[in-house]
Amino acid sequence: MSAHAAPYSAEHYDSKVALWAVLMGSMAGVLMQALDTTIANVALPYMQGSLSASRDQITWVLTSYIVAAAIMTAPVGWIAARFGKKNFLLISLSGFTITSMMCGAAQTLDQMILFRLAQGAFGAALGPLSQAVMLDMYPPQKRGNIMAIWGMGVMLGPILGPTLGGYLTDTYNWRWVFYVNVPFGIAAVTAIFIFFKDTARDTTLRFDWFGFAALGICLASLQLMLDRGTDKDWFGSTEIVLEAAVAGTAFYLFIVHMLTAPKPFIPPKIFADRNFLSGMVLMFVLGAVLLASSALLPPYLQDLSGYTVTDTGLLMVPRGFGTMMAMLFAGRMALRFDPRMMMTFGAALMSWSLWNMSSWTPDINVWTIINVGFVQGFGMGFVFVPMNLVAFATLAPQFRTDGAGLTNLMRNIGSAIGVSVTTTVLAYSVQMIHSQLSRYGSQFNRALGVNAQSLMMSPQIPFGLQNLNGLIETRAEVQAYANDFLFMFYISLPTFLVIWMMKKPVFSAGEAPKIEVME
Repeated sequence: MSAHAAPYSAEHYDSKVALWAVLMGSMAGVLMQALDTTIANVALPYMQGSLSASRDQITWVLTSYIVAAAIMTAPVGWIAARFGKKNFLLISLSGFTITSMMCGAAQTLDQMILFRLAQGAFGAALGPLSQAVMLDMYPPQKRGNIMAIWGMGVMLGPILGPTLGGYLTDTYNWRWVFYVNVPFGIAAVTAIFIFFKDTARDTTLRFDWFGFAALGICLASLQLMLDRGTDKDWFGSTEIVLEAAVAGTAFYLFIVHMLTAPKPFIPPKIFADRNFLSGMVLMFVLGAVLLASSALLPPYLQDLSGYTVTDTGLLMVPRGFGTMMAMLFAGRMALRFDPRMMMTFGAALMSWSLWNMSSWTPDINVWTIINVGFVQGFGMGFVFVPMNLVAFATLAPQFRTDGAGLTNLMRNIGSAIGVSVTTTVLAYSVQMIHSQLSRYGSQFNRALGVNAQSLMMSPQIPFGLQNLNGLIETRAEVQAYANDFLFMFYISLPTFLVIWMMKKPVFSAGEAPKIEVME
């Protein structure tokens, strides 16, 4: 055993079997949690019929999970420090597995929403806990490959979720979208229970109920506002104004409390680390682009390009393969080269892919979709792994679990805001472009009445008006999607500035890396 081995590090495990059992057990948790953010999306129409729900009501199956996960991500660091990582991980894995089975067995909408709330609450800790466990087990100079393995679960889950969900729903039924978690959950609980070395606990800690309540109310109100804003015409609705006011007030109270309370559950000192703070901003943008593009592409390919659900799922796979390939060697390269250069390269690929997608039309070539998707995934992988290494390289060990929780929280918030904003931009663009194009469909346009063929689009004939409106609607949607992809390209540009605000860590044989000060 190394004399410099940190407590609960890899050197404290008796065999490689035990070490890999812990890694795979914690990875199974984060992969299940990441998959469940998108795997149920394609099954919603089937669930709607089985549970006798309306289109608006069935969306609560997704919203309830996201709200519970967002709220329960924040106190992960405190709970792990108070009760130990092993106990917390076992409870989270067991609870997530059991509630997944309950979701699959739900008979009414009320049961499904209740079980999804519980599933999101138990699953919230799986991502940050698995990341903290891996950071504890390996010193900085060996974290590249481990963070690459962890990153595959986080990044591939949302990407492959719709593909797996579509396959399970078509082959069996929508209930298997949830049942698929059960065998993996049982295996993960068994591995962690047998092999994981427990961490120290601080039984003197007292929970900051006021801070948690303020942050929880803020996140719940924000999520409700984002989820219902498009349907309620945003700030033209009293409900949205009230939710925004509650979210803003709760956030203000949380910040004031965190800065003035003697022992808040999120320590303010964690934000003094410039690398970690920059990493949170990058995680926010990455979460927004990852989930927003995943939400926009399937309806584009199905509704405008005419692909089937199965073909659409298969066309989403290359992005996952690109991410996987980048992560296979991005970790090692980040330890040998300047991680900021690698993140810049990855961000450039990601931005280029969004720029390219802004010029797509419904007859886009299949190979273009595959190639651009692969490049986008490759770029995300090149940003994600070095970002995690640099963000946690100089963070004090006692802040790692809190830091992992906060970065996962920022990813969730970024995903929610990204999906909401791009959906709003899409709806607004469709209305605006449709209104502009409709001017050319008036009865005074002589091109619509000069021959028999043009009469098929004549606004003076009922079926002609219907045909013309359908043509205008399709054209408006094509341009609106282009605007959305261009919008995401612009919001990805500030990442280049954030990347170079980070300090370059110099990984040495010791536990704490040095920081290279750039003059």
